[in-house]
Amino acid sequence: MRILIAAAGSRGDVAPYTGLGAALRLAGHDVALAATDAFAPLVRAAGLEFRSLPGDTRARGDVTDRRELMRTAARFITELGQGFADAVDDGTDLLLLSTTTAPLGWHLTEATGIPSLGVYLQPTAPTGDFPPVVTSSRSLGRLANRATGRFALRMTDRVFERAVTELRHRLQLPSLSPSAMRRRQEQANWPVLHGFSTALVPRPSDWRSGMEVVGNWWPHHDAAQKLPTELEDFLHAGPRPVLIGFGSMAAGDGERLSEIAVRALRRAGLRGILQGGSAGLAADGDGVLTIGDVPHALLFPRLAAVVHHAGAGTSAAALRAGVPAVTVPVTADQPFWAGRLAALGAATDPIPFRSLTAERLAGSLTRAVKRQTYSRAAAKAAQHMATEDGAGQALKAIERLTKG
Repeated sequence: MRILIAAAGSRGDVAPYTGLGAALRLAGHDVALAATDAFAPLVRAAGLEFRSLPGDTRARGDVTDRRELMRTAARFITELGQGFADAVDDGTDLLLLSTTTAPLGWHLTEATGIPSLGVYLQPTAPTGDFPPVVTSSRSLGRLANRATGRFALRMTDRVFERAVTELRHRLQLPSLSPSAMRRRQEQANWPVLHGFSTALVPRPSDWRSGMEVVGNWWPHHDAAQKLPTELEDFLHAGPRPVLIGFGSMAAGDGERLSEIAVRALRRAGLRGILQGGSAGLAADGDGVLTIGDVPHALLFPRLAAVVHHAGAGTSAAALRAGVPAVTVPVTADQPFWAGRLAALGAATDPIPFRSLTAERLAGSLTRAVKRQTYSRAAAKAAQHMATEDGAGQALKAIERLTKG
């Protein structure tokens, strides 16, 4: 089959689909991945065809401000909708849609008749088990959790209104609101696979049929790839270090965060690796090394702990490596994943990004590294994750869908 995966957002919203796409390609399918232009090298390195989607996900202003986050999302979605139809050609046999692209992709499915399947990285459907992933609030009880979950989806649909209106006009479809289309998909039991581990989020029992949790899709990396020599030398030169990085978060805040990181490492008596990321973390000195992007799968198992922003992908990668975490959630679904790691016992209590200090970071690092309970909990979760085959489960679901 000719399969098109459509994903949009930050690196963590796109990278897992390179692994899923590579697995589908290995099974004999022709796979293209549509994403914004920044991810073209990532997609092509996985041996997949790249298709360009418009849009800029970079936030303007304070990324911890929810209103600014909504404004950024609305701008991005409107841009995305304008070029979304261009990524789908007549030869496409199946659309795989992410959390962000599904509310647009449903309309393409209606217009073209191409079947589609959800491949989500977050549990967005309302459930009594936990509040919506973007609210970062504690559980409010089963009824209130479901009610706030439905409210969160209504807010999401508002972000898509303009993009959906313009897309349906272009596709010559009658008017239909995003929320009406969502209800239509739910009533049809539109199938959704969730690419995260049941170690972190077991499948809620009150979800409708057609929604499954299959295990992670891990970002593709070349099996022959090795860590840079300088990094290998640093790893061999002393006790296991900790990694500190914020991924695509905290742009422009690098100098302050680097100073906090170095002070925390010294206070805790630990060696550290700073990963530049969007923040541009950097520091020179004894016991500290600065690196760029390297595959999590190669580096994380060799660390004492990972300090990260609790994005879905980084949270899963640290857990897979059996390494304890110190989480510093910034925005969106990050407080949710940080809370799940802490509840498992594989991470210390989250430090909200705005509350980060060298003293708090040093204290959490000391606990994460010195207390064996954290590494034992992470190792137990890693054993569970090793039994899951997210890509294999997706392949089976695709075969069932197309045969059905």
